[in-house]
Amino acid sequence: MEVSDTIREIKKQFRLFMNGVVSQSMREKGLDYKVNFGIELPRLKEIASKFEKNHDVAQALWKENIRECKIVAGLLQPIDTFYPDIADIWVEDMRYPEIAELTVMNLFQHLPYASDKAFEWIAREEPYFQFCGYMLVARLLMKYGELNERAENELLDQVVPALSGESGFVFRAASTALHKYASQSKENARKVRGVLMSLPSSERPEVLSLLEETKILTES
Repeated sequence: MEVSDTIREIKKQFRLFMNGVVSQSMREKGLDYKVNFGIELPRLKEIASKFEKNHDVAQALWKENIRECKIVAGLLQPIDTFYPDIADIWVEDMRYPEIAELTVMNLFQHLPYASDKAFEWIAREEPYFQFCGYMLVARLLMKYGELNERAENELLDQVVPALSGESGFVFRAASTALHKYASQSKENARKVRGVLMSLPSSERPEVLSLLEETKILTES
C-alpha cells in the first residue's frame, strides 16, 4: 500500500471514532489544532495496531497539523530509522504538552540514545525541549531505577532554572522527574529537598507541595 493510501485509510478510521464533545472541550482549553477528532488514547492505540510500523507513514503523519495524526505518528515510527536529528526536528515542531508527553511515552523512551537526548534537552532553553527532556528522565528512572553520578549531578543542576521559570508545563515535567528520582532513596530525597529549599521561589505552592512529598520520603 502506498504511503498516501495508508494515510487516507488512517484518517478514515479517525472519522469513524471522532468525538465532537471531547474535541470542543479541548478547543475551549486552547488546543487549537487545524483538525482535532477528539479521539481518546486507547482508541488511537487500537487504530495504530491495525497498521505496520513504517517510517515514511509516520513522518507524513507528523507533518499534519492534526492531533490524532501526530499521536499515531509516534506509535507507527520504527525505532531503527528514527535518528537523533529527526528527534530534534519533531520536538521543534511541538506546540502542545499533550503531544510532547505522548511522544515521549510512545517513542522517545524506547530510543537507544534516549538518555543522551534527555540530558541534552534539559540543558536547552526552549520550553518543549526542556519538557521532553524532563519527561524522558522520569520515564528512564521508571524503567532503570537509577542515574549514574554524572547524570544525577546534571539533573540537580539543570532543574533549578526549570523550577524557577514561568513555564508551568516545564515546571510540571521537572517536578515529575525530581519526584521519580527522590523516590529511589532517602538520600535522593534529601538531595532534592536541598535543591528545593535553595530556590528563590521556594514559597510557591507547587514547590511547597514538592517539599512536603520529599519530607515524607525522608521520614518513611
